[in-house]
Amino acid sequence: MTVAAVTTTRPASSGAAPPGRAWREKLPPIGTLGPFFALLLACLFFATQSDRFLSSENLSLVLQQVMVVGVIAIGQTLIILTAGIDLSCGMVMALGGIVMAKLAVEAGLPGPVAIAAGIGVTAAFGLVNGLLVTRIKLPPFIVTLGTLNIAFAITQLYSNAQTVTDLPAGMTWLGTTFRIGGTSVAFGVVLMLLMYLAVWFWLRETAAGRHVYAVGNNPEATRLTGIATDRVLLGVYVLAGVFYGVASLLSVARTGVGDPNAGQTENLDAITAVVLGGTSLFGGRGVILGSLIGAVIVGVLRNGLTLMGTPSVYQVLITGVLVILAVTIDQLSRRGGR
Repeated sequence: MTVAAVTTTRPASSGAAPPGRAWREKLPPIGTLGPFFALLLACLFFATQSDRFLSSENLSLVLQQVMVVGVIAIGQTLIILTAGIDLSCGMVMALGGIVMAKLAVEAGLPGPVAIAAGIGVTAAFGLVNGLLVTRIKLPPFIVTLGTLNIAFAITQLYSNAQTVTDLPAGMTWLGTTFRIGGTSVAFGVVLMLLMYLAVWFWLRETAAGRHVYAVGNNPEATRLTGIATDRVLLGVYVLAGVFYGVASLLSVARTGVGDPNAGQTENLDAITAVVLGGTSLFGGRGVILGSLIGAVIVGVLRNGLTLMGTPSVYQVLITGVLVILAVTIDQLSRRGGR
């Protein structure tokens, strides 16, 4: 029985590749450049509409506003690369933040212990999602829709729907800023960028990272090559839960409180960032750095439209149109590649 290869290999050739082809192979794929060009065009447009847009402080504010969604989008990207989706990410993030805040403030636990406990809770939700997907073979959409509601209910019950204040300084440190020249940069933004670089390297340069793409591209062929696809999927969901926990910490650090009402729209914002960043909802194709660009695109749109005085309802409308366009382009490119 012949099985399609998981990774493509170039056939042996007796001669060197033509100079033109070799030059083209060095170029980044269009799917990678597209989100960057979209971001550039958005910045150019808003720069013509507001003198404040390109100020260093405003651009720094945009990055601070997207750092929570940006980290959630890392986990969401990994899941979407496997042809799954996680609707629970925003509420799981909110639960992690409440656990951290209450353990630190009311139980008196040291900050690092409370943070570890919060990340442990979000990772546990990732484990539950992964087990339901891999062991019982439930659709990721249904599984994470269920755990979204469970996480929301637990958050409200555990917090009594009350905001937790007076957090220790160690839990809000990532929300503080330092100056580079005349620009204030949040430590949380630096952490987000480092995490993107680390995941980019892992996906690009390690066998485990390439297995993530392989599972999303053709799970059956991947299984027949000897790769434990269920183990890969389970690991991806748990790792995504860890990223949601880090996003919990960033949310707490940025707002200075544990908010049980956080995470209401972060799941959709994260999916939007991933889609705008060029990752295919059908799995197996995408670049993690594209999700960072997608998150920044969302932040730039909202910031720029706010500076223009555009009502928030139109911001939501434009974001929705962009998501539909991005998915349409992805679908058409898949059909053209067949």
